[in-house]
Amino acid sequence: MAAPFAHADAISPSTSIDTVVVTAARMPQRAADVIAQTTVIERDEIARSGAGSVADVLQRQPGIEITRNGSAGASTSVFLRGANSNQVVVLLDGVRIGSATSGVASWNAIPLEAIERIEVVYGPLSTLYGADAIGGVVQIFTRKGEAGLNATASIGVGSESTRQAGANIAGASGGEHAVSYAFGAGHEESDGFSATKPGAFGYNPDDDGYRRSNVHGRVAVAIAPGHEAGAQFLHSRLRAQYDNGAGSYDVHNRQDLNTAAVFVANQFTADWRSVVQLARSEDKLGSFTSAAASGASQIDTRQDELTWQNTISVGSDTLQLLYGHRKEEVAASSTRALGRERITNSYAAAYALRRERHLVDISARQDRSSYGPKTTGALGYGYDFGSGLRATASIGSSFRAPTFNELYYPGYGLETNRPERGRNAELGLRYDGHGMQLDATWFRNRLSDMIVSATPCPDQRDGRTGSCAYNVASATLEGVNLSGATRIGALRLRGSLDWQDPRDNGTGKRLARRAAKHANFGAEYGMGKLQTGAEWVVSGERYDDAANLRRLGGYGLLNLYATWQLGDRFSLLARVNNAADKNYELARNYGTGGRSWFAGLRYGM
Repeated sequence: MAAPFAHADAISPSTSIDTVVVTAARMPQRAADVIAQTTVIERDEIARSGAGSVADVLQRQPGIEITRNGSAGASTSVFLRGANSNQVVVLLDGVRIGSATSGVASWNAIPLEAIERIEVVYGPLSTLYGADAIGGVVQIFTRKGEAGLNATASIGVGSESTRQAGANIAGASGGEHAVSYAFGAGHEESDGFSATKPGAFGYNPDDDGYRRSNVHGRVAVAIAPGHEAGAQFLHSRLRAQYDNGAGSYDVHNRQDLNTAAVFVANQFTADWRSVVQLARSEDKLGSFTSAAASGASQIDTRQDELTWQNTISVGSDTLQLLYGHRKEEVAASSTRALGRERITNSYAAAYALRRERHLVDISARQDRSSYGPKTTGALGYGYDFGSGLRATASIGSSFRAPTFNELYYPGYGLETNRPERGRNAELGLRYDGHGMQLDATWFRNRLSDMIVSATPCPDQRDGRTGSCAYNVASATLEGVNLSGATRIGALRLRGSLDWQDPRDNGTGKRLARRAAKHANFGAEYGMGKLQTGAEWVVSGERYDDAANLRRLGGYGLLNLYATWQLGDRFSLLARVNNAADKNYELARNYGTGGRSWFAGLRYGM
């Protein structure tokens, strides 16, 4: 439940025109030059959230829904614009994370206290990031060193015996060979609540808690003017419980998320910048019962990636040339057939044209792997009417690579499965001026060759009679997002509304666990050193299954918070989540938190 916290200076609903965005084009851009719909979540918004996980923060953003099998330490899925969780690329400081067996990032293992900001870019980005970027890309940035020395620390307590503590130190030296650094560590734990409810398989009414610890760091050295080298790392360890039947021992999940990278950035000429990065990410998941110390199962995923990005200025335009090499490996003690590796080589080019009121982005990419070559392309156009009003239009293709489970899991996977394909079109209109932001976006993403569990298996060559992963489905993700923010004196308001129709084209049914309507609203009022705020997260009904037989009711969650600045360096936070004690479900027969509170003290900015 706990998150780091700070004095809040603004409500950040989306992205102002002066915000610098990195993810949308793999390089820093003013938001006014970004064609894709983008949301930026700054550290102060994360601080106010009082959330227990990154997914809780994302749930309060436009176009995003989540499901979770219990408390903040439980298995979590994040849907962007109705796309599956495995159709979203997740980056941690430019390093791709996620499991090669499930295709889903370990959202529950990402530590909130390490995060400086989050960028969400909606829509297909396979031309820039390769496989799986169908619904969008979420990039999480940890803290970096700046001039001087800055130290922060926080402690907090909350409902369900939640305890949280963290500390960070960051700084930078001047001179020709400047050094910047940032290091931090944190720990949180909670007794939680029952992960399951009556009717669930393995139901046990006991509390299912979690413990999450992390360390992270980054160092960069200026070798010479325009030339920099550095390294970064993050290690997060999660231990979470889930039910294994009444009277039985709980099952314990052991999840480790590790990332490490070294990079060299060279400004060879005034017009040519080169960045080479060698990175590794590991996703380790094991489980054992309370009665056994040895692991009952263990699946470890490792991704090694080399990227070489060249950014070349051509007058007011920018050309990017990219090469990528990625190796995925799986070691599974309980399912040895998954112990494989896959290598993907990628080549991409992107051109950003800026001519007075006109913005044009064009990009193309080819990924070559064991599933064959996949070529994707994208074209975007924006027109600035002046006075803060801008219109955009774009088309793009994308794909998702089959996971190792869908290819190799005994009795389920098929090595003949092909990548899923996406074709997206969207229109946008944005106004940013006079203290007001308004956004409207329409999108339509048609997916084909979707891999689902087919029963009976259409492929009978090996004599199987049960279900299997198979390319038999197609779907259309269509919707409209409206969002906005304004300030009236000391009162700041924000809100977003999403109407969507994520539908299976074959059955005509809505995709599981996705609502046709969902929304977020927020208000904050400042009175000197005191700031108070309220959030309202709303979702319509959903279905827990593809056949749309098991209905999940709609819900509205009211969250309240207040921050008090104590001098220049200390601040207090008090927060109540689900203040109305709403009883709701994100997944059928899995528990969610009732009314809860969190309070804490922070030192530093």
